[in-house]
Amino acid sequence: MLFGFTIAAPVGPIGLLCIRRSVAMGPRHGLITGLGAATADAFYGSLAAFGITFLTTALVAQQSWIRLFGGAFLGYLGLKIFLSKSDARESRQSPATLLSSYTSSLFLTITNPMTILSFAAAFAALGLQVGGTNYAAASSIVAGVFAGSAAWWLILSSITGRFHQKISDRSMTWINRLSGVIICSFAAIALYSVYCSFS
Repeated sequence: MLFGFTIAAPVGPIGLLCIRRSVAMGPRHGLITGLGAATADAFYGSLAAFGITFLTTALVAQQSWIRLFGGAFLGYLGLKIFLSKSDARESRQSPATLLSSYTSSLFLTITNPMTILSFAAAFAALGLQVGGTNYAAASSIVAGVFAGSAAWWLILSSITGRFHQKISDRSMTWINRLSGVIICSFAAIALYSVYCSFS
């Protein structure tokens, strides 16, 4: 659980999405956004924990193409947020559903296959016995990763969601613009890394 918490805690593009959605649409949307990321973390954690090497190898081998799609989608989200209506009430009443909040963060997090290697290295460093036929132990590790990650997203969305009813229209405009610029910057970095990998 501690490992899942610390993996989720650094504020990157998903954290920024969680904060922005918590403020604009309420803490429930922020939490669901985080749970999408937690699901992806649990998926990659399960590959490392259960020792599914053939799938791990295939995903890592195709990581450049996977990250290309992820970077492009992140850029799309950043631009969409930047161009969002400035009226705070309209932003809060966005037609975005809980399902779209979940699937978008799930897709973005899962487009970083190198996460598998991070889990594998961490499990080895902690002396956790994974893979083989010890399915109960592997399952408990994966459940702990998900629970720890989900705990972080619950805390983050709960804190930032407090501003949901208090944010002004002017402040929402700047939040949208700043979030959009930062997310597009993350997208540019991701796409540049893909370009370098193909060069």
